[in-house]
Amino acid sequence: MSAEAFFNLHRDLPREGPGEAEDVFWAGKQIDLPEAARICDAGCGPGADIGALLSLAEQTTLVAIDRQPHFIEQASAHWGSDARVDLRCGDMADLDGPYDLIWCAGAAYLLGITEALQMWRAALAPGGCVAFSEPCWWAEPPSIAAQLAWTGYAEMSAADGIDARVRAAGYETVAVRRLEATAWDAYYRPMQVRIAGLRADADPTLAVILRDAENEIAAWRAHGDEFGYLLSVVRPL
Repeated sequence: MSAEAFFNLHRDLPREGPGEAEDVFWAGKQIDLPEAARICDAGCGPGADIGALLSLAEQTTLVAIDRQPHFIEQASAHWGSDARVDLRCGDMADLDGPYDLIWCAGAAYLLGITEALQMWRAALAPGGCVAFSEPCWWAEPPSIAAQLAWTGYAEMSAADGIDARVRAAGYETVAVRRLEATAWDAYYRPMQVRIAGLRADADPTLAVILRDAENEIAAWRAHGDEFGYLLSVVRPL
């Protein structure tokens, strides 16, 4: 895959994965955050969840970190002047802390669920939690067509498989929530507009990226009853 073509498609999208503010609000209700909560948005992308995360406590301070400089630049356009927000271009595998909540929307798979939780344990404050969303099978077994849509992610499992990876890291699952269809629309609808705008002038490399994105969207619309994202709130044992 061409990184340049991929980021050409994803440039200036409001989100880099399924999600909505209600997911953040739900996660906040599952834990007892202090008034001066310290939160990390790990793999923040363009910063779609920053506003909702800031609202979880009266005096929230937030570190938003992503490896891609253009995502940090995009987030800075909205949050760069907010003293509560520290935007950093860096590796989410190397968090400092201490944080009362580490939020990771659809990006923990890049490290591996068990590996990410083990890495982040030292960055959690006492009583701190991690909330992450992860692709998940709803149907057992899923259809062949649904499986073909996820051939690139061998770790994908049902909810019990995600919980097993959480327990392998020495954590327990506090609560889980399925992301609603509105969370997927928040990601895919802007992408469809972007695809339409790029198609006419796309070179062969970009055309492949656009086709793959359209296939991904079509697979979810056809088989969204068989898979989705599971949002898990977990804490160290």
